[in-house]
Amino acid sequence: MPESLALGVDIGGTKVAAGLVDPRGQIVFKTRRPMVAKRGAEEGLAAVVKAIDVVLASDAARENNVTGIGISTPGYVNPADGHVVAAANLPCWRDFPLVAEIAKATKLPVRIDNDGNAAALAEAIWGAGAGYARVFYITLGTGIGTGIVIDGRVYHGRTGGAGEGGHLVINYDGPRCGCGKHGCIEVYAAGPAIARRAQEKLAARLKGHSRKRALATSKMLELAEGHVPRVTAEIVGKAAMEGDPVATETLQETADLLSVWLGGIIDLLEPDVIVVGGGLGHLTASFFGYIREQLQRWSIAPRAHEIPIVSAMYGAESGIAGAAALCIEPKA
Repeated sequence: MPESLALGVDIGGTKVAAGLVDPRGQIVFKTRRPMVAKRGAEEGLAAVVKAIDVVLASDAARENNVTGIGISTPGYVNPADGHVVAAANLPCWRDFPLVAEIAKATKLPVRIDNDGNAAALAEAIWGAGAGYARVFYITLGTGIGTGIVIDGRVYHGRTGGAGEGGHLVINYDGPRCGCGKHGCIEVYAAGPAIARRAQEKLAARLKGHSRKRALATSKMLELAEGHVPRVTAEIVGKAAMEGDPVATETLQETADLLSVWLGGIIDLLEPDVIVVGGGLGHLTASFFGYIREQLQRWSIAPRAHEIPIVSAMYGAESGIAGAAALCIEPKA
């Protein structure tokens, strides 16, 4: 029997990923096209429409009922009027009416949201947060994004700017963040920060040992072919899994920093569950139990340690699933 499918579009700085999602949250068809984010607004729009056209021409679309289109983008989005206000990765659009343009091109209802919010919604409806009324979602990667879902609805705040938990300050005298503030959790616990701490530890270690000995005892250096600047957060994670003590220490420090941050999040929101995803979410998975123990130090909520911290169900396809979830989110 034909099903009602939602079309999810995940727009990034270099790609447009689009797919069809069934009512159970399964992606039944997907495609990926290049995005031309550094050209004009119309060229950027054309790239998105092309990806949508590929999906609508698929057998899955022709044999079922596509009920609507959801769009997930980075940056600041206004879900109320459908505009992409500003996104560093999408310089082609500034206060651009993307929803209206896509609706005009496809004759389908269209909804839009920030990528962190959309991914949070997918996890709350179909994923690791399903069954919980209050979900706090974290995506760990090059940056730290978050989303808040309450009773199946994304919490947007007054103007759509709520949910930017990655830019909560944990040290006002800390390094400057890309957002302009100092000491955001993003500058301490996102991928580049993890890599930087590991590189600093390795550089200090090399001062006290010969390079040959350091290579023989450091899995991180081995994976980076002996070059400290080549150490990435992914290498830190792989080395820690193989027992590298410096890599493990680096991730332990990251877990401590996340514990401080999450203590404040819990004092403010006290969610039913914390879902951790993103390209680097797996790096912290082995520390979830430790973080929950540390919450007793960093939260005044007496039962903070009871809140589950779980890995997200959706991985690289969270953008498609999240965008599709927007199509079934109850309207405010």
